[in-house]
Amino acid sequence: MLLTYKLRHGRDFSTELKQAFAVAEFAVRNPTCRSSKAVKEIGLKSAISNQILKKYGSQKTIKRVRNVNLVVPGQSIKVDPDTRTIRVVPLDLLLHYQFPAFHKVNQIEIDREFAYISCTVPDLPEMIPRQFIGVDRNTTGHVAVIANPDTGKVEKLGKSALHVHRKYSAIRKRLQREGRFRELQRVKDRESRIVRDLNHKISRKVVDVAKSLHAALVFEDLSGIRKTRKQHRSFRYALHSWSFYQLQQFVEYKAKLLGVPVLYVDPAYTSQDCSRCGARGQRQGKEFKCPSCGHVDHADVNAAFNIALRQKDMINRIQKEMDTMGALIPHDALLECPATLEPHVL
Repeated sequence: MLLTYKLRHGRDFSTELKQAFAVAEFAVRNPTCRSSKAVKEIGLKSAISNQILKKYGSQKTIKRVRNVNLVVPGQSIKVDPDTRTIRVVPLDLLLHYQFPAFHKVNQIEIDREFAYISCTVPDLPEMIPRQFIGVDRNTTGHVAVIANPDTGKVEKLGKSALHVHRKYSAIRKRLQREGRFRELQRVKDRESRIVRDLNHKISRKVVDVAKSLHAALVFEDLSGIRKTRKQHRSFRYALHSWSFYQLQQFVEYKAKLLGVPVLYVDPAYTSQDCSRCGARGQRQGKEFKCPSCGHVDHADVNAAFNIALRQKDMINRIQKEMDTMGALIPHDALLECPATLEPHVL
């Protein structure tokens, strides 16, 4: 598995970055050239020049160079695990790291302030889960609601996300009207950093809970939701501004590092079916009512329970069918079963 860590390098590489920009411009004009001898007069180290020529020469769609980092290949990087240092030989740069153990450094990209270190890290084998935790992702209210049917415990995470989006949406509209486009870009970047930090904290909490309970995480498969979901005008901004995919990516890579399985189920009717009796209920805003059994719950909590129960019930059902045929399928193999099977009514 590949991970990228960011470290502040504390050096002035303005000269080298200007040279890298010149090499990138040459690569765009001469895409077939891969030899650092052709750009020797620019003065950039050949190990870095080769990487930039390869990167920008292979991008056929690029017409203009805007921003170029120094790209150092793994062969020019020395790692000392005893002193926890990384030496970037062409730049005579020494970096001290504190992140977990890794197999090797693949490459390092350096800008004016940071070094981005791409590492190959070991994966833990996926554990066989004892429980299933349902995670309901939302655009309004809490970003994520997690529920464990075995314990009945519920946690709601990320309530501030919608407030952040609405706040910065209003600021962007004002700056747009006033024509202050440079400030507008800074505000966009600030909002992006806040949301990214929030998604990191939510994903860490979700994965840590699953790891501590020896549980698998179960999500709805929301691929294509922006194209398929009917959108009311008041809901459209929340749907398109919230980063579904980013939170999913953060959970997946953190879970992979800890050996926590991440599974997906069909999202149909997870927020409308009753998690107690399985009957179709009534949802109004964040309130869910079941006319069949009288169960009343927070709509997102009810959905999170349904998500976990669908995966759990599907595995139990397949195992039962296999048992009746005189065969036993390993539990970890059941986790690979497609999650799009018709969910069993509880």
